[in-house]
Amino acid sequence: MMRPMDRTVLLSGLGFAEGPRWRPAEDRLFFSDMGTKQVMRLGLDGAVEEVCVVENRPSGIGWLPDGRMLVVSQNDRRVLRLEGDDLVTHADLSGLASGACNDMVVDGRGNAYVGNPGYDMRNPPSPLPPAEVVLVRADGRAEVVDREVMFPNGSVVTPDNQTLVVGETMGQRLTAFDIADDGTLSNRRTFADMAGRAPDGIALDAEGAVWVADANGHACVRVREGGEITDVVDLGDRHCFACALGGPDRRTLFLLTGAGFSGDAIRSRTGAIEVVDVDVPGAGWP
Repeated sequence: MMRPMDRTVLLSGLGFAEGPRWRPAEDRLFFSDMGTKQVMRLGLDGAVEEVCVVENRPSGIGWLPDGRMLVVSQNDRRVLRLEGDDLVTHADLSGLASGACNDMVVDGRGNAYVGNPGYDMRNPPSPLPPAEVVLVRADGRAEVVDREVMFPNGSVVTPDNQTLVVGETMGQRLTAFDIADDGTLSNRRTFADMAGRAPDGIALDAEGAVWVADANGHACVRVREGGEITDVVDLGDRHCFACALGGPDRRTLFLLTGAGFSGDAIRSRTGAIEVVDVDVPGAGWP
């Protein structure tokens, strides 16, 4: 039986928050504010500070095994690497991604999987085309590993580094792949049909279920493989664009919310990070 889930606002006044990643080594949530072009880190006490500025709008975040941070630079389709206080190009995806790069997951081996809409979101074609999932290896080598997903967005990798699950925002489903030793993908299959919802950011838990931010709705939902929804966080009149499991026991669900994706909503700084306590801890990557 679903139960009511109480939300607490941890931070407000953001432009548009995306790409939340809990960093256990620092007890902080890292996230991108696309509206202000900042990557930020946030403590559970609400204290926030800037990590870096990405002029072409930051999105997905992750870390290499040696602790160096990676961040997606959207508009110029690059993955950047933070070296001390400097951002350098880790991989240039401009020849591989057909749209502005967005979310990313980095697995335990340092392989990053990067999505994009597949088109210019300011002028969407009809019908919408599929898009690429791009693999960026730890050494920066990049290649397309799938071309048939409808706006690959939030992604997670299982703890054994064997399975990638991708939220297809325009496909209204979660799609799973087997990951080979070299990072390439095979055996594409539906993890969960989510008709009527638009999966954005996602988070994996220890029971293998996935929390899904529904970008077009007003909820974050927990879904099992096969499509059963077990929990719903109702956000009232707010939208949820990303989520993450973190905190000391990974039982804090971070919800990145806002009034919408419009320029007015971003300029009005309606973005917020809210938290909900959940029963099952997070697992895998991110």
